[in-house]
Amino acid sequence: DKGHDHGWQRGSSLDHWSTQVLSSLHPDCEYVFQLEREERHCLQYITEHDNNHSTLGCLPFWDSLACWPYAVVGETVRTECPDVFSILGNKTGSVSRNCSSIGWSQPFPPYRIACIVEDDIDVPEYFATVKLIYSIGYGTSLVFLSIAVLILVLFRKLRCARNCIHIQLFVTFMLKAVAVFIKDATLFASDDTDHCTLSTAACKASVVFCHYCVMANFFWLLVEALYLNSLLLSSFHHSHRCLWGFGLLGWGVPLVFIIMWIGSRMYFEDTECWDINEDSPYWWIIKGPIVVSIVVNFILFMNIIKILIQKLNPRLIQFNNSDQYKRLTKSTLLLIPLFGTHYMVFNFLPDYFNITVRICIELCMGSFQGLIVAILYCFLNKEVQKEIRVRWMKWQDNSYGAVLPGAKGSQMDTPF
Repeated sequence: DKGHDHGWQRGSSLDHWSTQVLSSLHPDCEYVFQLEREERHCLQYITEHDNNHSTLGCLPFWDSLACWPYAVVGETVRTECPDVFSILGNKTGSVSRNCSSIGWSQPFPPYRIACIVEDDIDVPEYFATVKLIYSIGYGTSLVFLSIAVLILVLFRKLRCARNCIHIQLFVTFMLKAVAVFIKDATLFASDDTDHCTLSTAACKASVVFCHYCVMANFFWLLVEALYLNSLLLSSFHHSHRCLWGFGLLGWGVPLVFIIMWIGSRMYFEDTECWDINEDSPYWWIIKGPIVVSIVVNFILFMNIIKILIQKLNPRLIQFNNSDQYKRLTKSTLLLIPLFGTHYMVFNFLPDYFNITVRICIELCMGSFQGLIVAILYCFLNKEVQKEIRVRWMKWQDNSYGAVLPGAKGSQMDTPF
């Protein structure tokens, strides 16, 4: 026998991370559509090579998991484990078939053994666990973010340009969490609903809303980076015009691209629930600006580090400013989870690189990002803690007219 590797159907894509994060495609639908994509590629391969083979031998076919090419009698064909097995944590093995005079043999070793699929793995249970985890994450984040927004809005002494921008960012995290719950409620309203092929106005509206919230979240992260750079360069003036400009960038620009994307889907790709964007050129209307914002954010972050290193040099700054810039350094390091650093990593990974890890990071860990932001930029903020402590002491003493020690100077005067 002679054997050869069969890898025609393997490929990689640098944009799958955004499909999972932005398209609202539920992970178990990814399992289904991944198989469908592989089947379409196989059938296309069979059609293209239909007239190139002799009737003697084994014809190419799709066995519901992998595509097998034409082989002559006596040939052994080996193929790697299908990509879909990466969802179960492994696709490093290989499966073979013999071509005999009576046709293809059974795969050996079986997929279950070759691709190390344990008998006790329950795929629906796995995705249900993922859904439970990110639901807890988004729910917890929503509660803490709501409290943080109330604190920053109701406490007059905490009102400043910086916190105005923080509030907008918190709101985008809240809207993203709400969008996820709305999407799940729409797609999984009934056990009888095939949420992978659902195509209703409510479903499409939930996907559009989710896209807008995610896009606005990325752009407000960009606003935070622009504002921080402006502070370090001492070029930001606390004017309503600048805040309005930031508002238009954070809320208006995503709205423009979303409207353009809606039009393109309505007239050119009105399929399913608008959550399948594989090989769609119109997906770049949303994906493109987000990728640009991530790259710009990363560049701004590196620029912030460069500026802080320069300003922290004792020979370049006055002594009385050193504490301020040390605080800026600490705050800048805390900005790392806000700058979407992990997206820079996933943006350059192949299409199905360790899908289990990617799902956990993007859906599970990502759902707690709002909680982390609320804790770092509100509840652990010393000025916020001081103001809450003063209000609590005033409430306990029931003497709102008294000025307690520490009440003065609670006006937030630091850039973070």
